[in-house]
Amino acid sequence: MKITGVETIVLRREVKNPVSDSLHTYDAGCTLVTRIFTDEGITGYATTNFGRVKSGPDTVKIIIDREMTPLITGEDPFFARRIRDKLWVGSEYFGTVGVANFAIAAIDIAIWDIVGKALGQPVCKILGGCRDRIPAYAMVGWYYKNGESEYVKHCTDAVEEGFRAVKLKVGRDSLEDDIRRIKAIRNTLGEGFRIMVDANCAFDETEAMRRGRVYEQLGVYWFEEPMQPYMRDSHVRLAAALDIPIAIGENYYTRHQFYDVIKMGAVDIIQPDNRRAGGVTEWMDIGAVSEAAGLKLASHGGGPANVNILCAIPNAIYLESGSLKNENQMLVTQLSMKDGEILLPDAPGMGTEVREDFIKAHRVS
Repeated sequence: MKITGVETIVLRREVKNPVSDSLHTYDAGCTLVTRIFTDEGITGYATTNFGRVKSGPDTVKIIIDREMTPLITGEDPFFARRIRDKLWVGSEYFGTVGVANFAIAAIDIAIWDIVGKALGQPVCKILGGCRDRIPAYAMVGWYYKNGESEYVKHCTDAVEEGFRAVKLKVGRDSLEDDIRRIKAIRNTLGEGFRIMVDANCAFDETEAMRRGRVYEQLGVYWFEEPMQPYMRDSHVRLAAALDIPIAIGENYYTRHQFYDVIKMGAVDIIQPDNRRAGGVTEWMDIGAVSEAAGLKLASHGGGPANVNILCAIPNAIYLESGSLKNENQMLVTQLSMKDGEILLPDAPGMGTEVREDFIKAHRVS
């Protein structure tokens, strides 16, 4: 089998009710669809989402179209690692992190989608699956325009949908506001539900330490992204001082950066992101490094691609997800949940194929 071409498609949707975290408002509604074609008629898909930067898809599109498509045309998609290394060398002059790695990740995911479709199996099974489902938590505890009533409703809706854990945004306002937000959900959902908190890098070391001790007392399961990702020494001190697990990783690129923070002792729960981590090939290496270090792993982001990867990583503990009703709008493959766990889709490939009617409705000329 040979790769014959690549198509990238920019999609934009209106965001009518944007949500916010401690530092950002997500109002872009942009996605880049990458399609890789083969001489056997099999097409691989990947989607790269941009919640904030509206020019993001256009930037990654240029890198894929002009720099990376010539490098992979004619390659056999079954040689995913060879292709990954070729793209790495081809892009190192202008950066192996940032949007360059977004482009590598998209190609890698689409290539694995081809491999799964060619073999008629979910990619998880080809990677050597270790489970057929993964526990999921609902990332629904945003800052909403309508305040606490909307915030509580989204959390209770998630529980009614079947989730047994929710993640809450903290850090935009005072510690007292964080406490109120956590207690509001704890009192509503009861003690049987797990709560995580995510500060989205809002704090310095002193404030992260102060608030982390309070989150511990409130029984929060993990403290995510307390500080900026480059503050690695601060993360080491924080992880050593607090009992609550420190979860970071969505802003790190490739196994090399993950290896550095793991070796330093800066993290308890590793959280790769499909766009930044580098795709399926890189995820498997990150999973192996983190397992060897005795750490757990959870995804940043949801969808069928992440389910396939997590179900092949032994130390994976959680999939991040929004409402399945919303997450399933774009893709052909539909996810389902049982007893708080997302089931591995039986669709061949990564489950990343985008519905043609969705592309038609949202495509940017």
